[in-house]
Amino acid sequence: MGFEDIFRMAGVGILLALLHVFLELNNKSEYSFFISVTAFLYFSIKLLRIVTEFSKVIQDYLRWLNEM
Repeated sequence: MGFEDIFRMAGVGILLALLHVFLELNNKSEYSFFISVTAFLYFSIKLLRIVTEFSKVIQDYLRWLNEM
């Protein structure tokens, strides 16, 4: 997980936010809600991936400490 992934997530977030606002202004609130749910699921999955990767790093570090 590097800066590229963080910038990609930020870009997707900005695009989804703009699309959400555009749909709300055009009275397409049902599509706007769908975009919000999609964004929530996308970022939840990405966050879960980041937390999983972080926990693996912590486990490796604790194993390394235990071997000393």
